[in-house]
Amino acid sequence: MAYIKNLFDKNFLEYASYVIKDRAIPDLEDGLKPVQRRILHTLFENDDGKFHKVASIVGECMKYHPHGDASIGPALVVLANKDYFIDRQGNFGNIYTGDEASAPRYIECRAAPLSKDIFYNPKLTEMEDSYDGRNKEPVLFPAKIPVILVMGAEGIAVGMSTKILPHNILEVLEAEKACLAGKKFTLYPDFPTGGLVDVSDYRDGNGKVLVRAKLDTSDPKRILITELPFGSTTESLINSVEAAAKSGRLKIQSINDFTTNKVEIEVKLARGVYSQETVDALFAFTECEQSISVNFLVIKDGLPAVMTVTEVIKHHSKELVKILTRELELEKSELLDKLHLRTLERIFIEERIYKAIEKMKTAEGVSKAVIDGFRPFAKEVGPRGVSAADVEHLLKIPIRRISLYDINRARTEMEEIAARIKAINSHLKNIVAYAVSFLDSIITKVKANEEVGRGARKTKVGAFDKVDVKEVMGKDVQIRYDAKTGYVGTAVQGEVIAEVSSFDRIIVVRKEGSWFVADIPEKTFVGPGAWYIGVADKEILINTVFTVIYRDKDTGYPFIKRCVIEGWIMNKEYSLVPEGAAVLYADTRQKFSFTVHYKPRPRLKKLDETFKAQDYSVRGLKANGIRLASKEAVKADAKN
Repeated sequence: MAYIKNLFDKNFLEYASYVIKDRAIPDLEDGLKPVQRRILHTLFENDDGKFHKVASIVGECMKYHPHGDASIGPALVVLANKDYFIDRQGNFGNIYTGDEASAPRYIECRAAPLSKDIFYNPKLTEMEDSYDGRNKEPVLFPAKIPVILVMGAEGIAVGMSTKILPHNILEVLEAEKACLAGKKFTLYPDFPTGGLVDVSDYRDGNGKVLVRAKLDTSDPKRILITELPFGSTTESLINSVEAAAKSGRLKIQSINDFTTNKVEIEVKLARGVYSQETVDALFAFTECEQSISVNFLVIKDGLPAVMTVTEVIKHHSKELVKILTRELELEKSELLDKLHLRTLERIFIEERIYKAIEKMKTAEGVSKAVIDGFRPFAKEVGPRGVSAADVEHLLKIPIRRISLYDINRARTEMEEIAARIKAINSHLKNIVAYAVSFLDSIITKVKANEEVGRGARKTKVGAFDKVDVKEVMGKDVQIRYDAKTGYVGTAVQGEVIAEVSSFDRIIVVRKEGSWFVADIPEKTFVGPGAWYIGVADKEILINTVFTVIYRDKDTGYPFIKRCVIEGWIMNKEYSLVPEGAAVLYADTRQKFSFTVHYKPRPRLKKLDETFKAQDYSVRGLKANGIRLASKEAVKADAKN
């Protein structure tokens, strides 16, 4: 058994780790989940400037993704609909209506120029074997901006989940520039569907936000919904409005959806109902307002970590400097190699060193003749000298190229290379300024593509007034109690106990001292003689003192218990008195006098005694009562 337990523990931990790291949670460095990274890698591999069938890309991506095409296709559509890293052609669905994309064989895509600027650099990308060992795939892309903030993410793994809201790309880039300059910055979510957001409890990415639809109430008899709250579609929002109307929480005549590439949902109001008085009900009872809890969980250095928006910006600012430094150093190294070879080629051809190899009969002699021919030009060649690889390169120069060699053009090319090396050295000395200029170039490219939704903020940030659901509904429901039959509810004929809304709850205290809290019933039996029925509002109950005079089941002595009901579990039975005790009298007045009547006994001269309830302290709900007398009680009563 121990072996089996250890086997299950080991396998479960491996499975949990795999789901967390390799499926559900995005990585901090490039902001991508593995399937998204593999999709972009496939697009880069197949990039020829033309559009590719999505079905073809899905098939190619299966070389890297072990979970098949069922997860690749939808992930590609979602990534394409972000409007940043994949150019699309065809019907990729509608983020407003929730309509699905066409089949992969009908739609096309390609890597967007922005994705190449941010992700693509094969020389700096660490590669690893794919799942079957036949191909190589990137471990992580060297992303130059915090993609995780731009796209957002949502995922559920084993024992943990992530919910990261998308932010405006221009604001993210400006925040990164501010961070590089040592300035303060603040970032708030921005949603592709627009709407309004209250970020007062956002807590830098680990709190919650309230999102609302944008409503046009200029017409008093109809309301136009022109922007959706994040997480809703026109279909789900319309369903929520219809459900609220059926339950009587909204009074509407009809609802129509005219959405195309812009949201337009028309809500026509019923007779006698006007726009301004319906707005609160829409926010209270439909998807026009929603609360979204966020949890900024990412994979950092191979482990799950909860971060903040500010921490991510600071991390990526440092990473941007590192990546740009590596790119510049790599380019400089390649240019130095190229300049060295161009110098060798110029000397080799200009000084006719190739003539010296005509008399040589062996390969060793040829190499020696070339190397010896460069000795007079050692200063021009520089400290690197002439290596065997350099000789091999020079000997491969075709005769046609030697005969057509343009000395002036060669010198011009070498001057351009030297100028670029000088510029790179300047950038390396001022790397932060270079990083800021890079971000400026990305901002310029993004602004040039505002027509596809990459530009200005769409969601308006503000503070919402909290909608009181009970006030919106109004107290239009009467609760009645029939003391003879013992029934209480909205469909009972009897005394009106209270006027409530459908969101209220009632508290019932029966004559034997038991009590419970429940939703407003249509008709339910609580027993005749219930001595308290009211609204279960904690603000009311906290100021209501329940006074119970009861007789102990063993001794028959009278006790008084005064308490306040502050909390409960719905539909659970409680008792104000000990088990078996008999309630003699109960009251909710703060001050009153009551009389206890005793059982006649020999030598008992005083058969009743009067007490003041206010003379006894208010105790906890679970506390025992206070004994009033050491005499057997028969009954108790009080004057009204």
